[in-house]
Amino acid sequence: MPAPTRTDVLVVGAGPAGSAAATWAARHGLDVVLADAATFPRDKTCGDGLTPRAIGELDRLGLTDWVRAHTVNQGLRAHGFGQRLELRWPQVEGLPDWGSAVPRTELDDHLRTHALKAGAVGVEDARAVDARVEGGRVRAVTFRGAEGTFEIEAERVVVADGVRSPLGKVLGREWHRDTVYAVAGRSYIDSTMSNDPWISSHLELRGEEGQILSGYGWVFPLGDGSVNLGAGTLATAKRPADIAIKPLMQVYADTIRDDFGLSGELRMGASALLPMGGAVSNVAGPNWALIGDAAACINPLNGEGIDYGLETGRLVADMLLAGDDLQTAWPALLTDHYGEAFSVARRLAGLFSNPKLLTALGPIGMRSDLLMTLALRWMGNLVTDDDRDRAARVWRWAGRRSVGLDSRPPFS
Repeated sequence: MPAPTRTDVLVVGAGPAGSAAATWAARHGLDVVLADAATFPRDKTCGDGLTPRAIGELDRLGLTDWVRAHTVNQGLRAHGFGQRLELRWPQVEGLPDWGSAVPRTELDDHLRTHALKAGAVGVEDARAVDARVEGGRVRAVTFRGAEGTFEIEAERVVVADGVRSPLGKVLGREWHRDTVYAVAGRSYIDSTMSNDPWISSHLELRGEEGQILSGYGWVFPLGDGSVNLGAGTLATAKRPADIAIKPLMQVYADTIRDDFGLSGELRMGASALLPMGGAVSNVAGPNWALIGDAAACINPLNGEGIDYGLETGRLVADMLLAGDDLQTAWPALLTDHYGEAFSVARRLAGLFSNPKLLTALGPIGMRSDLLMTLALRWMGNLVTDDDRDRAARVWRWAGRRSVGLDSRPPFS
């Protein structure tokens, strides 16, 4: 069928953020077009992990039973500096106490299908290449497809086209690399630990010469005889990453092969550059907004972005229904929800981008169950707005003071 020529809401990008936005907007009774450059199912570079916060958003969408049909994990097994700790997902008001891992090829396809069932109209193989803008308002988006270019006019536009956000760039999005960012890669490999009830993270990541690196490796069981194995390193403009990710993943796999019963070769290796912690400006205009990865809504401490994508998709749909001026309301909402946490998280991650500091502090942290439990909660984005316990109060206190020190706060 030909693509619609106009719609109430045009969502560009059908990953978790875009599909969530399309689902909620369609449920609100709006006409929605969900466009993507790919043909589904398609792959996406990702660790595939679903934290309890992501599970909570999937539950809101009515997908809990579907997720539970996949692997279920109970927490994090942390390795490093001669220690191994098993840390259960904490009990947090309003969130489940379990996680999962679903390959993005399957997850994104299912979320998109869920949006179409809710009433959104899907357009595939359509790459957004330009926008018709009048007075700051996007009147139409130009797409390039197999049969040439075409336009879709829209009252509102949601930009969910990923970390590179080509449409965001057209609209003035700018990524600031003075704060910490990540270079990460993932692969798949067969493993006897595919049904392990723990996700694993190695906080002592070493390179080919045995040198400690500012990053970590992960193994996420998928329950199908394989695991998602990946590695990521932290960098800033002052300390740029100078590491080949795919060879690093091979070194990491060789190091842990026996412990995790790995067999065969790494496959489907892919890497990505991740802007994190709201390190972008120009995230909205009068009738358009960036969400998810496009708005750098990625946790600076662990590279997690699926939960933020699902959340921002729901939140922007609510704002579309309310008819707010997105240019002021959307950055204010992002700042209110994530600003303080992103500020302190990227400040901490920036410190850990220094391998010498990581070498000094890593063993101290790994010897303390309390510190690592707190780290799991903070790194996993497991502090909700309603939490009033000591860990939440400390996190918010640190966030407020961190924002006060920022020369460029998140989303500015």
